[in-house]
Amino acid sequence: MSYKIVVDSCCEIPASYMESGRFERIPLGLEVGDYQILDDDKFDQAEFLRKVAQYPKCPKSSCPSPERYMEACNAEEEHIYAVTLSSHLSGSHNSAVLGKSLYLEKYGKKQIHVVDSESASCGEAQIAIKLMELEESGHTFEQIVKIIESFRDEMRTFFILDNLETLRKNGRLTGVKALVASTLNIKPVMSAEKGVIVQRGQTIGMKKGLSKIAEYVATEIKDQGKKRLMISHCNAPQRAETLKNMIMEKTEFFEAIIQETAGISSMYANDGGVIIAV
Repeated sequence: MSYKIVVDSCCEIPASYMESGRFERIPLGLEVGDYQILDDDKFDQAEFLRKVAQYPKCPKSSCPSPERYMEACNAEEEHIYAVTLSSHLSGSHNSAVLGKSLYLEKYGKKQIHVVDSESASCGEAQIAIKLMELEESGHTFEQIVKIIESFRDEMRTFFILDNLETLRKNGRLTGVKALVASTLNIKPVMSAEKGVIVQRGQTIGMKKGLSKIAEYVATEIKDQGKKRLMISHCNAPQRAETLKNMIMEKTEFFEAIIQETAGISSMYANDGGVIIAV
């Protein structure tokens, strides 16, 4: 069967996978005052971070329209999958669900499945790549839907940021009861539980925070050798490499991928943020 995997632009698919032609990225919008852009292939992270640093208020994002998702479903492929940001973090998921309904109402029956990643960034990428692997291995649509929902439920996302203000001001930290002042150099170690951001712990300094994440991965992730490690970073390649090395010293994964955050992830992670999904 032919298939297509639609993702929103918070999903950071490595270039080697994008070249397969199986994926379509639908951009979200980014707004920093009067500076408004789409989170697409033209996104310039350095310029965006400069704009954010100079702007006294909080940057904002806008999700794709349901019609845009409907257009993505209107393709010759028989199986369509859509992977979105956590429904607790963005309206992208609701737009995708409505876009599917609009397509079915207008064009009739088709096998379409929308996955709430309950994550973001490299967490979405993990799900999208798994969908590709399941299709390529010959699973039926019904089998893939069941497997991918289980895969999503078992996946873990952790992150550590220098700056949580964008998440806080945009109301994305509702699952966090209290945060310690950043002036103390205390770094909260965050994770996602059913798509809601929660605080797992805290450390003094970034390096200890990275070590704490490596400890969580080593102790909480089963069958590491059968899984892929994915790390996204916002202008912090050395931190990402340090985290990868810390993790690989404790356990083994069959593949480890490090990449830069795209626009939406850069907005929320801010300069120096590191995200991991496995």
